[in-house]
Amino acid sequence: MPKNIELALVYRDMWQSSGKYMPRVDQLLQVAGPIIDMGCFRRVETNGGGFEQINLLYGENPNKSVREWTQPFNDVGIQTQMLERGLNGIRMSPVPKDVRRLMFQVKKKQGTDIARSFDGLNNPQNLALSFQYAREAGMIAQAALSLTYSPVHTVDYYVDLADKYIDIGAEEICIKDMAGIGRPVSVGRIVKGIRERHPNILIQYHGHSTPGFSLASSLEAARNGANIIDVGMEPLSWGTGHADLLAVHEMLRDAGFSLPEINMKAYMEVRRLTQSFIDDWLGEYINPRNRFMNSLLIGPGLPGGMMGSLMSDLENNLKSVNKWLSKNDKPTVTQDDLLIKLFDEVKYVWPRLGYPPLVTPFSQYVKNASLMNVIQQIKGKPRWSLIDENTWGMILGKSGQLPGKLDDEILRMANDEGRTFFEGNPQNLYVDELDTYKEKMAEKAWDHGKDDEELMEYAMHPQQYENYKSGKAKESFLADLAKRRAAKEPVNIAESAPTTSLPTEMNVNVDGQNYNVTISYPGQESAPGVASNQVDKPAAAPALPTNASYILAPLEGKFYLTKEATEKGLKPGDTVNKGDTVAYIESMKVINAVVSDISGKVADILIKHGDEVEEDDKIIAIV
Repeated sequence: MPKNIELALVYRDMWQSSGKYMPRVDQLLQVAGPIIDMGCFRRVETNGGGFEQINLLYGENPNKSVREWTQPFNDVGIQTQMLERGLNGIRMSPVPKDVRRLMFQVKKKQGTDIARSFDGLNNPQNLALSFQYAREAGMIAQAALSLTYSPVHTVDYYVDLADKYIDIGAEEICIKDMAGIGRPVSVGRIVKGIRERHPNILIQYHGHSTPGFSLASSLEAARNGANIIDVGMEPLSWGTGHADLLAVHEMLRDAGFSLPEINMKAYMEVRRLTQSFIDDWLGEYINPRNRFMNSLLIGPGLPGGMMGSLMSDLENNLKSVNKWLSKNDKPTVTQDDLLIKLFDEVKYVWPRLGYPPLVTPFSQYVKNASLMNVIQQIKGKPRWSLIDENTWGMILGKSGQLPGKLDDEILRMANDEGRTFFEGNPQNLYVDELDTYKEKMAEKAWDHGKDDEELMEYAMHPQQYENYKSGKAKESFLADLAKRRAAKEPVNIAESAPTTSLPTEMNVNVDGQNYNVTISYPGQESAPGVASNQVDKPAAAPALPTNASYILAPLEGKFYLTKEATEKGLKPGDTVNKGDTVAYIESMKVINAVVSDISGKVADILIKHGDEVEEDDKIIAIV
């Protein structure tokens, strides 16, 4: 008799692995019915990961999206699953216990059945609370083994890790092959080892297709005892995404497994709708390279889920690097040049940072450290001359123990900078914060929302939530969307003034509503914004003393005076000493400390909290 095996559609991850954004809630509701009608899925991944932040970034309420998007699946008994990052919850940095607990309560009440929890370092202590809070909330607690390929990440390592997760409360196991670099036979051996020790545990395999192993890995996982295989589907399968539904379905049937039939009429409708969302606006944020498989990634092992942001980061950094090279009369580089240099540098950096599994957020840390090394070396500076605060936190043990040993070079740097290593439970470093956010919401007269979901969202994503509430997020998103569309549109030279190359105003239609958007470009003084909401230009700031010196931005990104919403930032009149941390720049999803290279008093802060800065911009005046 054929063995039954089931499939899960990772609709959320399909988008996140392809580009920056997700469909709007109205679009998700359009596609939910046809996904159900396909008749072949036991589970659908609806939210988690970057879903909430992505909604906030384009000015929409993620809680509304989750509730309305999960409801159709709840109604017909298809299980919904989310991805959460353990200590980091659904963001990139650690989360206090009270916020973590509330997140699980909210997500269950919003309609999410399964919490797939992973820790980027595979530390059981960081997931114990996730399993506890998920089960308390009535969710299924699924533990994800973050798969990577290194001398310390062996088959026995992962089989033993599954034992530890099950011992502390995991009800299911996911083999999370986020980079798709798990060698197929080894994937099969891991599944077999877990199945032999835990005959009744549900095992789910999740593999990205980027390097080309995913079909074979899916088959090996199935043959050795996996119950559910995660799949993507056209037009967002393969590439940095996941193995395609049709290919996996047919392969498993040929191997003797029993699966539900696919309603191909519904399949074509899901395919059509998904393509229409791309054509509507999401295509502006999907790099075509992410639609291709790339076996070069077998070496660096970077995950498909971060390739969308990686290509965006490379695009931005390429401009900055070439600007510097041109200014210094040096030949410029191409994106391919930068990409290969990055891959080579990852091979150098990763073992020296203790082989953290290349999964969010640690894949970002390894990639960012590598990219900064490449850029600094291009500019004639030494390796490791710019390490972000998040990477330092990982190095120092603030996320838990690394699986490998830190290189002596890194240990010397930590010692030279007077940094202290932490050996306790990382959760203890982060005090409860819900009361603080309740007070802040009361001051702003903001409602906590149904089931405290707005309170959870604010505490989880404070800066993005404030930008969403103020309308700044929607305004910035629309301006960016308009700029991207304008850059693609041909200019009618005959009808344009000689100095015109790109429009400065455009109508953008989003969700059936028209917005008139003004567009600024590098080098222009005007800021992007919605034209109907423009305000008078503020009066020029008073002239600074002629003897002022300046602290410069070490890289491009968003400027913040504080790292946490509860901290107090630098202000005019404060004394600054050389070596002091004076501000922060968020770039490539991590926080970089801005360290002063001069001493004196703050004459003025030249950039507003939350505004974008370019590398070498003057940010603080010192006298």
